[in-house]
Amino acid sequence: MDIALLFLGFFIMFIGILGSFLPVLPGPPISWIGLLLLVLTRAVPNDWWFLGITFLVAAIVFALDYIIPAMGTKKFGGSNAGMAGTVVGLLVAILFPILGILGIIIWPFVGALIGELINKADNKTALKAAFGSFIGFLTGTFLKFVVTIVYLGLFIAKAWEFKEDLFPFFY
Repeated sequence: MDIALLFLGFFIMFIGILGSFLPVLPGPPISWIGLLLLVLTRAVPNDWWFLGITFLVAAIVFALDYIIPAMGTKKFGGSNAGMAGTVVGLLVAILFPILGILGIIIWPFVGALIGELINKADNKTALKAAFGSFIGFLTGTFLKFVVTIVYLGLFIAKAWEFKEDLFPFFY
């Protein structure tokens, strides 16, 4: 059973890494599930502090993924209408994945642009705010990718630490 949990957890870690790029998969929480599966093996002792801290990080990054594009819009001179447009664009990208991965890039940009144009901003200001949304998206994606890679490293380190218990037939 431990081997099955180990391999399933390892597989889920890679799904989490994919989720850092795909809008329909929440990368860090999925990677955290991989860590949970590893700790649920009989070979690895239960470390609730480890799980708690990594869960908290995954939850914060998950929340920031929705906040950072709106913050980018505001930083580049966008208004509340532009930030609302960014959020609506993200929701459109998630609920209607018509353009696939490209949609998660395009829709927040389009949403911010439309929000700013509705707010009667000139074209230059609206484009600048939409660009801020795009920068915010890239920042969020990079943050999720880094967290999922760190979680993969933690998974491998923890599995390596208890390799004798996980694979007793090799030792």
